[in-house]
Amino acid sequence: MVPKLVCCSEREELIMETKIYKDAFNQATAFIMDNARVLERARFPFEFYNGTKEDVLYQLEAYQNDDGGFGHGIEPDCWLPSSSPMATWAAGQVLIEIGADSNEPIVKAMIEYLINTYDHATGMWDSVLPENNDYPHAPWWHWYEGVQEQWIYNSSVELVAFLIHWSSGNINAERIGWNTIEKAVSYLMSKDEMDKHELNNFQKFIKLIKPDQDIFKQKTKYSLSEVSNKILDLAEQCIDRDVSAWIEGYKPLPLDFIEGSDHPLCERLGSLVQQN
Repeated sequence: MVPKLVCCSEREELIMETKIYKDAFNQATAFIMDNARVLERARFPFEFYNGTKEDVLYQLEAYQNDDGGFGHGIEPDCWLPSSSPMATWAAGQVLIEIGADSNEPIVKAMIEYLINTYDHATGMWDSVLPENNDYPHAPWWHWYEGVQEQWIYNSSVELVAFLIHWSSGNINAERIGWNTIEKAVSYLMSKDEMDKHELNNFQKFIKLIKPDQDIFKQKTKYSLSEVSNKILDLAEQCIDRDVSAWIEGYKPLPLDFIEGSDHPLCERLGSLVQQN
């Protein structure tokens, strides 16, 4: 193959772009390491430098309560110190991020918390707790009667993925897990539209449940690809295509759903991805 020759002007442009990216990254690094919480100051080096999983686990433990759940403002928009399913979801995402395994004490305790707080009547976890109202919180974390109808499977479908991912032969975790998955998938497949946050939960769920796709099909009667395509269809429909309106508020944008250049939505959305 003949190598592509880059003219001087193109080469200079590439060098300049690379320098700008490096400078911006270095500035962002300095800002995070100077101003972020100690948890993020452990997560950032793990992701981009030579930080260790142990450093992240050590900082994460500060947010875990004796019941195994998490609180203490790990989700910065809610400062409830006691455990909540939503704060535990935030911690679970960090544990997934660093590749924690089921033998970690912090993971074992979290799984027990999820088993103990599961609502068998609704088949999910309460997304918002009444105690939230006693502490500083964003408006969307405010509890009122019937608030769960607004949240539905946000974040329960991800929490149940944690249960299956880390169940490690825990019969209670597996029973709750697959029971919830059956209900969540049935709910998903019946929807004509869905909020972007709940869709993001389902996206993460699908990734975590992939190693168990044979059991998944047996339990839900749907293949993983069928459910994945349903999520893609809902995401494509959810995205705001009016670029001029993107600056007006909290809009569902292409990169809210796309994680890489090989994502199926890239082809479906075309130039919208680049504009985002």
